[in-house]
Amino acid sequence: MAKNNLLDFLKQVRLETSKVTWPTRKETMISTVMVFVMVLIAALFFFAVDQVLSSGIKLIFGLGG
Repeated sequence: MAKNNLLDFLKQVRLETSKVTWPTRKETMISTVMVFVMVLIAALFFFAVDQVLSSGIKLIFGLGG
């Protein structure tokens, strides 16, 4: 009985995946580039914030120069 349920399940999975609208190669590439751009922007933002906070702390506590 468990074997029969597994086969039914796999058939249903295959049926559902055939209904999925998969992105084209171009859409995938555009999305990938956009993710990298957003990661770069976020990294630059956090780097700038880190530098400002670090400078502020050094100024407040008189550490280093």
